[in-house]
This record gives sequence, structure tokens and C-alpha cells, in this order.
Amino acid sequence: MSIGRRTFLKTGATLPLAALPAAARAMTAALPAKAKALPLSAVRLRPSDFAHAVEVNRAYLLRLEPDRLLHNFHTFAGLPPKAKVYGGWESDTIAGHTLGHYLSGLALTHAQIGCDDCARRAAYIIDELAACQTRNGDGYVAGFTRKRKDGKVVDGKEIFPEIMRGDIRSAGFDLNGCWVPFYNWHKLYTGLFDVIDHIGPNPGAMAIAIGLGAYIERVFAALDDEQVQTVLACEHGGLNESFAELHARTGDPRWLKLAERIYHKKVLTPLSEKRDELANIHANTQVPKLIGLARLYEITGNPAHGAAARFFWEQVTRHHSYVIGGNADREYFTAPDTIAQHITEQTCEHCNTYNMLKLTRQLYSWQPDGALFDYYERAHLNHVMAQQEPVNGGFTYMTPLMTGAKREYSAMDGEEFWCCVGTGMESHAKHGESIFWEGGDTLIVNLYIPADARWAARDAKVGLATAWPFEGEATLSFDALGKPGTFPVALRVPGYAASADLFVNGKPVTAARAGGYAIVERRWKKGDTVTIRLPLDLRLEATPGDGRTVAVLRGPLVLAGDLGRADGAWDRPDPAMVGTDLIARFRPVAMDKAQYETDGLVRPGDLSFVPFYRQHDRRSAVYFKRFTAAEWQVEEAAFLKEQARQKDLAARSVDVMHLGEMQPERDHQLTSDISYPVSYRGRSGRDARSGGFFEFTMAVKPGPLILQATYWGDERQRSFDILIDNQRIATQSLEADRPGQFFDVDYPLPEGLTRGKKQVKVRVVPHDRNSAGPVFGMRLFTAKPATTPAPTA
Repeated sequence: MSIGRRTFLKTGATLPLAALPAAARAMTAALPAKAKALPLSAVRLRPSDFAHAVEVNRAYLLRLEPDRLLHNFHTFAGLPPKAKVYGGWESDTIAGHTLGHYLSGLALTHAQIGCDDCARRAAYIIDELAACQTRNGDGYVAGFTRKRKDGKVVDGKEIFPEIMRGDIRSAGFDLNGCWVPFYNWHKLYTGLFDVIDHIGPNPGAMAIAIGLGAYIERVFAALDDEQVQTVLACEHGGLNESFAELHARTGDPRWLKLAERIYHKKVLTPLSEKRDELANIHANTQVPKLIGLARLYEITGNPAHGAAARFFWEQVTRHHSYVIGGNADREYFTAPDTIAQHITEQTCEHCNTYNMLKLTRQLYSWQPDGALFDYYERAHLNHVMAQQEPVNGGFTYMTPLMTGAKREYSAMDGEEFWCCVGTGMESHAKHGESIFWEGGDTLIVNLYIPADARWAARDAKVGLATAWPFEGEATLSFDALGKPGTFPVALRVPGYAASADLFVNGKPVTAARAGGYAIVERRWKKGDTVTIRLPLDLRLEATPGDGRTVAVLRGPLVLAGDLGRADGAWDRPDPAMVGTDLIARFRPVAMDKAQYETDGLVRPGDLSFVPFYRQHDRRSAVYFKRFTAAEWQVEEAAFLKEQARQKDLAARSVDVMHLGEMQPERDHQLTSDISYPVSYRGRSGRDARSGGFFEFTMAVKPGPLILQATYWGDERQRSFDILIDNQRIATQSLEADRPGQFFDVDYPLPEGLTRGKKQVKVRVVPHDRNSAGPVFGMRLFTAKPATTPAPTA
């Protein structure tokens, strides 16, 4: 994703002021060397979609029952639970992770709107956690579980004596039968620190953090460096950040030592050497590691830590991100600049963007640069704001960008508790956290969200009036200024803005420009205002690596073609844009809502375009292939040819199995073990993991038959067998050798396998330490008769 005409720290190092020309030094001097955001508690949002999101989220948080989230903590400490456990992930082996997010959500909401109910709930949870830790007697406190080989679910604490003996079994997310325990603790630590920072000093929270740290320290002390790396192969969140932060708060060097030891070499070393090896690794697993590394850089000054964080941010935002600012497909990074090949219903996990925005804030605090907030604004507005269902407060896991896909939100009753439910609780509690910043004596406006704020350094109350992003004007007012005087005010000029006009007290002024900002320095007094006017032009933006696949933006807003209600079906061809001057074919309809219509541009028919983030109950088209008129004729011909092929195949079909769909699987008597339904790119399918299988019946008829299976061509390496009535007919390997496409494999069946039968059993079995599939459907059809050459004269 392009972030505009500016670039950020290309070399990973700051250019010394002495190396700049004199004129440039004068301009740069007006921008502070470092910055920090005004406290969240100092900011109050004015009415807007952002303020509405905070209020909907507050209501959601208060519907949840703390004692249900505490169920496992109580139970495993030997205390009677006060309520039944929640369902979803809270009843699975990732149980307990939500409580940390919930503490953060409560604390942030208290800071953002002054919610006393939230503060009381947080205090209650801290007291209950302290009681659990005291009962355990060794610092341990957790709610996660362990699934034994016999299927019994027990206290997750059981794995740590095994690990300390060197019996370590990590499979990416599973550690000795426990799902991401260190990730789980990272969320708890963040919640404890957020309570302290946003509600107030809490000795109980610090005592829990130190006591738990001692337990974790003992686990790592029993391991050599190689064993530590084996443990870190399991997702561990930003546990390095947790102990860096504990060191910063206590001054105890033991926590810094532990934080430095939690360094996952396989991922972090290439990044510190500026090598992008992100393809095919789980995306959100990595981002918190870099946040932790950035925190260590702030504490230690180790330049390799800072360089890795900067390089990672650059690569992800420029080469691995979609137009809405999110990243990853099916939770994994793909090769750089291949976004156009991965526009699916499994794009843009919210946790990834939540963490990328955290990292962006860290980098910005080191060296203010408007390009960082060009990305922040885009991702915050178009992805985070799209992630919440704005009526009842559910959350998306993925935010799909595939044409016609609908958003799936978590249930209102809170019985799913995905990871993105947890980060959603936090994201929508703090929409005011990055609007106003200060550095030295400079007040900085980074986001144009209507709000009021207290600026303690100047004993000031400032207001920001704006209808951004629907109107391109914002006015900053000094409603109170206890310490008037001369100081700079810096207003961000986004990279996509071709111009910026500034007015002080209604009169035009010439502002200095530096680092992506218009800077006005003068003697300010109570009642003064400064207004910025920015053009919000329509533009097309190509995906990185593919200029033929484009999205439509207006200022910071991603616009989407409106394809109708989400509860309706979408089974039409993907719309495309045909012509030369494409932007000229857009006609404004309601500028105050950023709504447009096209005229003769889109095939097969014109569309209305609206802000993507507001499409919570609608289907959308975000990405479009663009063609000239001549190219479109060729495209249409190819489409008609494929339709004819599909029609012929349907006519010869004997039976079709739609794997991953409930009713077809029932109709075909599917049985399975360690096998799961999947959905990808609009197709349902099923996989089986090592030790598992899936099997189902299919109808047959006399004569030569072909079994056809459909696969995705970009799967990571795996191999498996296909059997008919327990006789192996094929061994299939998938090796990511057909990127960007589904493909079919035909398996001709020996007639002896089907002769005299009305149905057969198809069984799919993975090889040891492999997965089978996913298989996106199977079809049995008759072979075409052999063509007999015509006799010659």
C-alpha cells in the first residue's frame, strides 16, 4: 500500500541536522525531535462516528460478566467459581486470554469517557486475581487450559514442569498441549499496566505482575538458549514487552535480562539485518515481538532493536498491506507486493492492525514524521472503524475485501471471544488517543477527529471542530490558555493532499512546511483559532506489484462499490472498470456522505460508491480490475469460454460433494477426526490434520469415471492419500506451485472399483506430520468418450 509521496526513514537512521542545507535546517527545526501523545484522559470526543463507537463499546463491556471471565482463574487456584465459564475460545485451550483485554478495555474506557463502572469492575478483577495468586502460593495465576493426549482438559499449569525438564513440544500455537500460554500472559500484563496507567496507581496490580514474573522467570531459568528458542516458536505475543515494561516500572534489572532473553531469533534477526523474510509466516504472531523490541530500544538504546522495528514497519506498510491498512491473508503474510493475488474473505485480521497502530505510535514518538500518521489514519479509519458492528458492538475477526463478501461479527452475547474480540474491546475504547501530541513546546494535531483536550503544558483547553473525513476543513481553537505565549502549532498535511490552506482567526497565513506538517508559530492567546483546508480529491490507487488492480479513495477514505444488503446473495461476476480516464466517470451524489455514482464505467453495470467502513451490513466491491475497451472484449470472451466448460462438466457430473458445508456433508454421511471446515475466496472446503481423516460417500454409475478435487495453489507444503473404499488411488502433494489460483486435479478411477456399485466411500488421509487439503470440493463425473478418427477414403 502506498503511503503517499513521503517516505519514512529509508535508511533506518536519522539524518543529522548538520548534513542538511541551511534552509532545510530552518524548516526542520520547527518540528520537535520527539513527541508524546496527550493523555487519553485529557481528551474528550465530540459527537462523531468515533464517539459513537466508544459508547457502543462501553455498553458491550458492561454487558460482560467479570466472574465468568474469572471462572478458570478461580477454579485452577482451588477457589469456588462464582459463575459459569463463557463459551467459544474461553471454553477452549486459549481460555483466559480475554480477561487481559477486558481489563485494558475497562481502563481505556474509564480514561476516554470517565466511566466509574469500568473502574469499579477493574478493581474487582484485580482483587480476585490477587486472591487466586495468593492461593496458588508461587506467583502463578492463569486461566488457560491444557488438553492431554486422551482429550481430557486440565489446568494449563501442568505443562511447565515438563518444559523445565526440557520436554518441549511446540507446534506454532500449541505448547505441550496448551494453546499460546505466553501470549495469554502478555495480554494479562498489558491489562494490569493499563489499569495502573489509566485508572490510577494500584499496588495489587503491581504485586500480581511481579509475582507472576517470578514464576515465569523460574521457567526460563531452567532452559538453555536453544530450549528458549524452541519455546519461542510457540506464539508468545509481546512477552518481551511485558518484562521490558516491568523493568521500566520497577528498575529491577532481572526483568530487563528476561526481556532480552525473550528474543525470537528466527524472526527478529533477519529484520535487524533488513531482510524481508515474512512470506508464509503468521502475521500477528510477529507484530507484538517488534513492539517489544521497540520498547527495549527505548530502554537500552540498542540500535539493532530500533532498526528492526523501523524496517518491519516499512516493509509491512509498503509491501504487505491492503488499501484499508490491514495485512495478511488467512492470518499469514504473503510474498511482498502480491496483494492482488490475495483479495479474499480472509484478509485483514483486526489484531494485526491493532498492533501495527501501536508500533506506529512508538516510531512516531522517536521521530515525528507525517508519513507515519498517513498510515495510522488510513488503517484507523478504514479498518478499525469497519471492525465494530455499530449497533450492538460485535467485532469482526477478518475484514474481507473479496468482492461480494460480507462481514461476520461476533455474537452480541459474547460467546465467541476470538482474539479480535479482545483487541476490539481495546481499539474502540480509545479513539481519542492519537489526535493531539506535544513535543518540546509544539502542539501537534495528527488526526482530524472532533474533540476537546486539556494541554497541561500550557494550562490550555483546545477544541478541534471538523467533519473530517467528509469535509476537508478542521479548526483548532484555544478555548482557554492559562499560559499564553509564542509557540508552534503543527497540523498534519496528508501525503495525498496536493495543497493546504491555513487561516489564523479567519485570515490566510503562510505556514512553514516540515516533515509532513504545516507549522504556524506565533504568540497565541485565548480565543485564537487556526484552520486548515485540504482538498479531498478522488483518486485511484494500485495494489503494490499490480497496476491493473485498483481501489478508489477520497482523501483518507476508501470507497466501496455498494453491492446490496449483507443478508442477500452475491453470485454475479466481479465488477470491473473499463475505460481510460476512469475518475472522470464518477459523479458526486452526496458530498457530505462521500457518496458517488459511476456513469458508463463499471461492467457489467454501474455502481454507487460509499465509504467502506460504513458498510457493516452491506456487501462491497473494493478492488477492481481495470481494462481498456479492447482488453475488456478479450476478458469477456475468456469468461464465456469458462462458462461453457463448467456447463459441460455439470452435464457429465454423477455426484458433487461440497466439502465444509453442513447439509451436503450430512447428505454424504461425512465422518471425520481432527478435521475442520474452512472457507476461502468464496469457496468452502475441509482439511484434516496429522492423525486425522475425513470420509464420505459418493454416488457412482457404470462406465469410466473421474474423481476431481479442487485445491488452492498457494498452500504450504503438505501430502496426503486419497482412497476409494479403502484402496489408495492417489497420493497428492501441495507445494505452493500455482500461486493465486484454484486448480483441479483429475483422478481416473479403475472401473473395477465402481463396477456393480451404487456408491463408494472417499477417504482423505494426511501423511504423518502433514495436513490434508484443504480440499475445496470433489466431483465424480463420466469420462468423455474417446474420439474415433474419421475413416479415410
